[in-house]
Amino acid sequence: MAASSEASKCTLQEAQKLLNSAEKTFVDQNPNSKAQHELASEVLPGGNTRSILHTDPFPICMERGEGNKLVDADGHGYLDLVGEMTAGLYGHTNPIIRDTIISTVSKTGLNLGATTRTESLFAEAICHRFTSIEQLRFCNSGTEANLHALSIARGVAGKSKIIVFKGAYHGGVLTFAHGVAENNVDKDDWIIGKYNDVEGTHKLISENKGIAAAVLVEGMQGAGGCIPGTAEFLHTIQNETRANGMIFILDEVVTSRLAPGGLQSVIRNPYDGAPLKPDMTTLGKWIAGGMTIGAFGGRKDLLAAYDPRPASDSSKRKVQISHSGTFNNNTLAMNVGLAALERVFTPEACIELNNNGDWFRQGLKERCQGTKMTVTGIGAVCNIHFTSGVDKAGIASVDDLATESNGVEPILKDLFWYYAIRHGYWIARRGMLSLILGTSKADLQGFLDVVEGFVNEHRDLLK
Repeated sequence: MAASSEASKCTLQEAQKLLNSAEKTFVDQNPNSKAQHELASEVLPGGNTRSILHTDPFPICMERGEGNKLVDADGHGYLDLVGEMTAGLYGHTNPIIRDTIISTVSKTGLNLGATTRTESLFAEAICHRFTSIEQLRFCNSGTEANLHALSIARGVAGKSKIIVFKGAYHGGVLTFAHGVAENNVDKDDWIIGKYNDVEGTHKLISENKGIAAAVLVEGMQGAGGCIPGTAEFLHTIQNETRANGMIFILDEVVTSRLAPGGLQSVIRNPYDGAPLKPDMTTLGKWIAGGMTIGAFGGRKDLLAAYDPRPASDSSKRKVQISHSGTFNNNTLAMNVGLAALERVFTPEACIELNNNGDWFRQGLKERCQGTKMTVTGIGAVCNIHFTSGVDKAGIASVDDLATESNGVEPILKDLFWYYAIRHGYWIARRGMLSLILGTSKADLQGFLDVVEGFVNEHRDLLK
């Protein structure tokens, strides 16, 4: 036992020494990013206005992007594997997106302060793609989409409590990584279950009949580590919400890009093969080509809550909710979104990208086999983790990814990030990878080679 403890201590010390060296190299090679961070810190708290983009000792400052490539303030080039955390699906200079932006500004104008024809055409294209959505409304982000969907559920049900799952991220004020985040709205109204726990979820929903208005869940937990929900788990939620008078809200802000009809279209009931059909679906990020956008939609009777017209005597509407937002139907998002869905991210393009993602993820798994590294995800979105003592075939919730803060795994995660950056690959510090359209297998093979090099160089630490 003492020998084992001493060996672990030596491993930790060696890993920390390597990390210190990698950080020094990073600082030496990025003086302009460091200087920009110091300037930004004078006017922005911590030099930052988006927390996830901060990295110690300072963040890389990007100068420009083209296609799926980036160049930073110090002239280093990168293959972009962050993909704006899935929002940057189309890359940085897609010609159709670019031309649509120019055309909209020059021929249509910005912020018309009125409804437009394109608004309804874009909505029609989304309803056609995501068949569980009968009607929808636009907003400005995935966060807003989830907040508005919850407003419908609470208004219709006359109840405030919502069932969510540990590890969930439903927006900047709807975060449940380790419980209810300090900046969450309605902090006392959340009932938190365990993701992929079928029996526990069955019990949780039935026990909260008459108490909870809805269940809100991601088909794959994105910020939680790209952990896919099992078909049995997600269909249990669907069945139990119907049986217990709750509304089933599927957060597809991230996962809607993983299949032509969203993840809901391919998560089949293990017994009858039927796809998911949530009462409401939330969308965002990628649907408008990278513009600021969100959408929430679903059953027509539920969306009636946001119908601004006076209710007729025969209306079955239970509640009427006002929905304002200066940029809800802004001309850039509407026109670019319509072009993006119809001309760029077609069903065929979606299938090809996600097939490449499956190939890429399999390649990562092969190179990580027998190490502390493991990979989770679906299609073109995945996450590399550093874990110990975990059945890698059974990563079902964030609890399975827990590591000791003073262990070697967090050090290895940071060491890998420095390694990838130094070799010209832009990845999220937490290990999330999101593929951009136009990224070839040759591009991805380069990153697979980097992973293989990292494993070979640090195999003793990764055992």
